[in-house]
Amino acid sequence: MTTNSSAPKAPTFREAFTYWLKLGCISFGGPAGQIAIMHADLVERRRWISEQRFLHALNYCMLLPGPEAQQLATYIGWLMHRSWGGIVAGGLFVLPSLLILMGLSWIYMAFGDVPAVAAVLYGIKPAVTAIVVSAAYRIGGRTLKNGLLWGIAVAAFIAIFALNLPFPLIVLAAGLAGSLGRRYAPNKFAVGVGHGQAAASGRPAVIDDTTPTPEHASFTWPRFWRVLRVGLGMWVAAFGALIALCGWDAVLTQMAWFFTKAALLTFGGAYAVLPYVYQGAVEQFQWLTAPQMIDGLALGETTPGPLIMVVSFVGFAGGWSKAIFGSDSLLLAGMVAATVVTFFTFLPSFFFIFLGGPFIESTHGNLKFTAPLSGITAAVVGVIVNLAVFFAYHVLWPKGLAGPFDWASAFIGLGAALALFRFKAGVIAVVLACGLAGLTLAFFRPLIH
Repeated sequence: MTTNSSAPKAPTFREAFTYWLKLGCISFGGPAGQIAIMHADLVERRRWISEQRFLHALNYCMLLPGPEAQQLATYIGWLMHRSWGGIVAGGLFVLPSLLILMGLSWIYMAFGDVPAVAAVLYGIKPAVTAIVVSAAYRIGGRTLKNGLLWGIAVAAFIAIFALNLPFPLIVLAAGLAGSLGRRYAPNKFAVGVGHGQAAASGRPAVIDDTTPTPEHASFTWPRFWRVLRVGLGMWVAAFGALIALCGWDAVLTQMAWFFTKAALLTFGGAYAVLPYVYQGAVEQFQWLTAPQMIDGLALGETTPGPLIMVVSFVGFAGGWSKAIFGSDSLLLAGMVAATVVTFFTFLPSFFFIFLGGPFIESTHGNLKFTAPLSGITAAVVGVIVNLAVFFAYHVLWPKGLAGPFDWASAFIGLGAALALFRFKAGVIAVVLACGLAGLTLAFFRPLIH
């Protein structure tokens, strides 16, 4: 039994496995919401990692292409239990979502437009908008500690919303601002001090601010080259096997190549890369239609795991519609295609953590490296707000600004926001309640009209 003045017992691999599995099943709310869940669990309640170490890892994951919440889980799992810990943490963050999406995709493709499903999705969309706003508020409250960081966040919002600047350029500018801030206002860019219950109470953690970097997480050039060879070797082996078995022009091979490129472009989360995915999957390869892409995005919003998991739906729909194993094996085709897409989308995420994690651990507490990452974190808050605006526009004006305002969606969204902000309701409860509201509304609308 630990006290507030002593560090808790380090979790066993089995305890960590159980937690990562649970997290993979409840990680609703998009990246910011998922990061908030991990912060509440790992920093405040379980005290597996300190606030400063948590934010230091988060800043690195924010910098990478790919789903930052999944990468953060991989990073912490790797830090605690070596490579297998990272593989388990990152893999279980994705696996439940993949299995659920396969089931939902099968129902969607096999049974077409079911009015009840459409009604549930109608109610969930404004809830997702409220969840994104809530998550932006929570992560912004933790990271925007002063006027300079607020200014970076506002500038990032304007840059992406009004100027339509690419996210990598915004990241570069924010990192440069942090680097300049380190020189002229270093106290404004210190990472993580004084935030969160664990930091505020001074309670130690298993991986505390002063805990030495574990031996397996120490940076060495031999280890760097070994990880590089293994990571690239896995990709070459998997991609080469597809070419050998199916040929270059086959659907599965083209999916593997396309989603490898997409994985390297996912700076700023799923919505930053969705235009690229839409252009390739819908217009170029015609793996699915535009309405199917939109419906797949709604399904992705309502399942746990990273929102970029919508690519698994794209893969399932593509394998099914192209009947890659024949018309009698559509379900198998969809499942195999979804698995291939998921593998090639997430492989780079593990690669970046195992390759760069030791270097990031060597920069812990070094303001020269942490200040640029603090600037980047502030910029990402502005980008998340932009995503909330994007959601709100498409939910409240589904036919564009020239069309009617959707008052029903607005009331559902306000109810979801009230539940999240005022009553601190859980994300799952809010999603279920709003889905039920959409279903109820669909039942009564014919009676009203």
